[in-house]
Amino acid sequence: MRKFMTAVAIVALTAFAAVTPALAQPPQEPAPQAPPAQAPPAPTAPAQAPAAQPPATAPAPPAQATPAPAAPTPVGEILEQILVKVNGEILTKTDLETRQVDTLRQRARQMTDDDLKKAIAEVTPDILVNAVDEILLLQRGKELGYKVTDEQFKRVLENIRKENKLETDEQFEAALKQEGITLADLRKNLERQMVINQVQQVEVLGKIGISDGEAQAYYAEHKSEFTTPASITLRELLVTVKADTKGVNVAADDAAKEKADTALKRIRAGETFTSLVAEMSEAPSKANGGLVGPLTTDELDAGVRKLIAALKPGEVTEVFRTTNGYALLQLESATTPVVKTFEAARDDIAQKVWEGKRAAEVVKYMHKLRAQAIIEWKNEEMHKLYLQRVPAEPAPKEPGL
Repeated sequence: MRKFMTAVAIVALTAFAAVTPALAQPPQEPAPQAPPAQAPPAPTAPAQAPAAQPPATAPAPPAQATPAPAAPTPVGEILEQILVKVNGEILTKTDLETRQVDTLRQRARQMTDDDLKKAIAEVTPDILVNAVDEILLLQRGKELGYKVTDEQFKRVLENIRKENKLETDEQFEAALKQEGITLADLRKNLERQMVINQVQQVEVLGKIGISDGEAQAYYAEHKSEFTTPASITLRELLVTVKADTKGVNVAADDAAKEKADTALKRIRAGETFTSLVAEMSEAPSKANGGLVGPLTTDELDAGVRKLIAALKPGEVTEVFRTTNGYALLQLESATTPVVKTFEAARDDIAQKVWEGKRAAEVVKYMHKLRAQAIIEWKNEEMHKLYLQRVPAEPAPKEPGL
């Protein structure tokens, strides 16, 4: 049911348009590109293992600060540890733990105890920053009078139900139950997200403009981002050498080499590459006439690039050894790099410039809210983790210094 909660988040991210219909919308996200095709077999070369990467060092799991002595509490009342006060509103230890669990649930994988400790240490600084910033944004939304009406909430619910194909009340209630939330919880979460989005849209995003000069400058400095790289489409013919537990089977190797050499002779005598692929190839690409690509040159092994460097479309390489046997390649087609014109790339440029400005303006806006707020940390260990992501600003200099 993670798909259900993802749809809830997406609906909430767009729902502020229903709260404030006149707000300007940001540029649309560019569509993701399809994954590249599988590269052809590379000539055999001594394999070199990649250099080992040092493991990322995670901060030590936060130690719990001992709460200050409190006045006697009536029987049945539970003391809650306060981590921070933001303009009088509190973030408790339970709030933090809930956010930690929710964040780690999204990783959707089993963890050992050590992995869990490292993961908690890794995510906690960002969780603390996000929690404080959320409180500040909600407070700002309250100051500005932003709220979600019953009618607006009903419209959002309908969108959620449609996105998740929950046609009956029973199906919707079952989905909520499986997620462990109530309708009241859902409304609270949606209202929080919608108000935060509205504050950011009105106070930050709606004020971002992009001039033609900025777009032109970005295009001039980042032309590679708007360039379709050169591509190559190949056909392959592979004759495999069956593995032998006793080592290299010389007879099998010689037989495979002879078969590949015969294929090359027949191609040079006038038979088509595709007909020989259908008859002899043992590569997975056989079903597609040996076709591989299109691929960029960066996706090709250096040895393959060297083999096909001088080929023209239709020409064939010599027989070469691969890890699996012996192969031939035919160059099917090749394209040259194509650079989009500024006009053709205008929408993509606007998106990239807007994203860069958005990130910078949100950082400035949150710095302003934090600077105006009274943030009182009650747990020094949590404060230190918070400062890993939000360094303390230097104190202003006195006049004359």
